[in-house]
Amino acid sequence: MRTILVSGDGAEEVAAATALHHARQGLTTHLLAADDPHRVLDDVLGTRLTDQAVRYADALTVARTDGPSAFRAAIDGLSGVLGPAFDLLGATPLDPEELTPLPGTGQLALLRSLRTVRDQVLVVAAPRPAELIAALALPEQLDRYLARLLPEQRQAARALRPLLAAVAGVPMPAEWLFEARTRAAAALAEARAVIEAPGTTVRLVVQAAAPRAAELRRIRAGLALHRLRLDAVVAHRALPAAATGSADPWLAAHAVRERDTLAELAAELDVPLLTSRQPGPALEAVAEQLYGGAAAPQAAEHPWWVEDRLAEDGLLLWHLALPGADRAELELVRRGDELVVGLGGYRRLLPLPAALRRCTVSGAALTDGTLTVRFTPDRDLWPRGLTEGIG
Repeated sequence: MRTILVSGDGAEEVAAATALHHARQGLTTHLLAADDPHRVLDDVLGTRLTDQAVRYADALTVARTDGPSAFRAAIDGLSGVLGPAFDLLGATPLDPEELTPLPGTGQLALLRSLRTVRDQVLVVAAPRPAELIAALALPEQLDRYLARLLPEQRQAARALRPLLAAVAGVPMPAEWLFEARTRAAAALAEARAVIEAPGTTVRLVVQAAAPRAAELRRIRAGLALHRLRLDAVVAHRALPAAATGSADPWLAAHAVRERDTLAELAAELDVPLLTSRQPGPALEAVAEQLYGGAAAPQAAEHPWWVEDRLAEDGLLLWHLALPGADRAELELVRRGDELVVGLGGYRRLLPLPAALRRCTVSGAALTDGTLTVRFTPDRDLWPRGLTEGIG
């Protein structure tokens, strides 16, 4: 399955053209509007979208996420396991008509859609980049919280719960809590499988008249920190190529500046820069401008890997590719067996590879978009018999 998350200024039109392009290649395609409160995609398609998929063209269905419905469905699914808790507290559950979406409901609706669509290609008119990154990072964060609050060891001890309660003198979690944790973990695993799949990529849309390269670099770094694959940047609604030769001096000068700015942006990027041009033509023409007969854009590979330099320098080096990262916005903290990495408004807790957990951090450097963290083996923790060759 191919999943393309289109985010940025003009994402709705680009997402619609992208979906139409794949459908015309004979691939069953689903176009999904996520976080589109003002129904921009409805206007682009000329049809009113609901949470029920409808056919728009051959091999192409369209729908929108429905935050309130997703929230009510989640509460309905938990009503059985939450019943004992309500009874214990003497509380009365809310009626479905009383339920209103909470902050974050849109993110949960998007994650739910990612793991339920079964077409060959899923194209999402996604939220703005910061909100999209937060939504895609949510399964990993929630899974971490579940592991801390209800670890697997406690689940494994369910059969011994009465005995443990008697020995410890404190009540153990009830069965419904373990069941809820199991269901939540399974749903999070399904969402993470889609997000981390090789076929899932992000396509950023910028306005050709003002691409804001510095902002794009920060978004790029946030995507890289969460290992989200960027496959292309779309410069949307650029002036026609002929505008550089216009008889109007203002228009010609503006077109030349725009052309030069986009050329500089293309030289800086490690992914293709696609261009759609004004005036806004039909979706078929936008798809032709963006993709034509070319192969689908491929995400650039930015591996993270550990380099063994024990024999030469007594070090292990962890290389983290973070294109777009700015040293001034970089924060690093070692916390037990994790490395906390902050980049501006983005933050992630990275579990250390097994070998690095036996080391101490001895330095770090950010060079050409790659963060290199230096680790020195701790002789008290390093396997006996291997310390003689260190350093």
